[in-house]
Amino acid sequence: MTPTPAKDLSDSGETAYFGYRRVAAADKGHLVCNHFNTVAARYDLMNTLLSFGLHHLWKRTAVQMLGLKPGDRVLDVCGGTGDLALLAARRVGHRGRIVIYDINRAMLAAGRPKIACSPLAPRIDYLQGDAERLSCPDNSFDAATVGFGIRNLTHPENGFKEMHRVLKPGGRLMCLEFSQPTWSWFRWLYDLYSFYFMPLAGKIMVGSWQAYTYLPESIRMFARPQELSAVLEEIGFTRVRFRRLTNGIAAVHVGVKTP
Repeated sequence: MTPTPAKDLSDSGETAYFGYRRVAAADKGHLVCNHFNTVAARYDLMNTLLSFGLHHLWKRTAVQMLGLKPGDRVLDVCGGTGDLALLAARRVGHRGRIVIYDINRAMLAAGRPKIACSPLAPRIDYLQGDAERLSCPDNSFDAATVGFGIRNLTHPENGFKEMHRVLKPGGRLMCLEFSQPTWSWFRWLYDLYSFYFMPLAGKIMVGSWQAYTYLPESIRMFARPQELSAVLEEIGFTRVRFRRLTNGIAAVHVGVKTP
C-alpha cells in the first residue's frame, strides 16, 4: 500500500520520506543531491522524453498564470536547468531580473550552456543555496517560482515560508508540481507507465533504475492540490488557487503575499 503523505508536507522534524522510504531528515538532502547528480546531464532530455514534451506546455501555462510585469524581480527556487527562468525572463523585459536558486551545482551547470546561448542570458543570475534557508533579504522579490522541486525538500513547508519571507508585500508565488490524474482509468495507465516504463528508461538513458523509481514515488507522497492550497493559506498566502493540467498529472498553484 502507498504511504499517505502528511497534510503539512513532511512527516516530523526527525524523519522525512525519500520516495516511499522513511529516512532521517538529516539524510534526505544528501539522498536528493545524489539523485540529481545522477540525472543532471540528461535532465532536460529525460523530461522531454518522459512527458512527451508536455512539460514545456505546463511551464508556459504556469508562468502565464503568475502574471509577471516588465521590471519584476523573480526568484526561481529549485531552478535547476533554467526552463522557468528563461520563460520568466521574456516577460520581465530588459529591466527585470531572474535569479535561479538551486542547491545542486550539477543541475546549475547542466543548464548554463542553454542559457548562455539565449539573448535573455543578461537578465538571469545564479545563486547556489538551500531552499529552506534562502540567502536573500526580506521583501526583495516581486515573484517567486518553484517548478517540480518543492517535493524534494526535506520540509517543503519551510521552503514556502522562505519564499513568503523574501516576497515583497503583494508579491506572487507560483508552484508547478506533479500530481495524479483525476480519471481512475487514466490513473491506472499513469501508474503502469510511471512504475515500469520510467525506471526502465532511466536505466537505459542515465544508467540508474532507482533514479526514476524515486520520481513516481515522490509524486505519490506529495500533497494533493487541495491540501497544498490549505498549506499555502496557513503560511499566509491569499487568493490561492490552483489549476490541474493534463487531467491532473501536473498542477499549478498561485498565491499572493498579503500587502
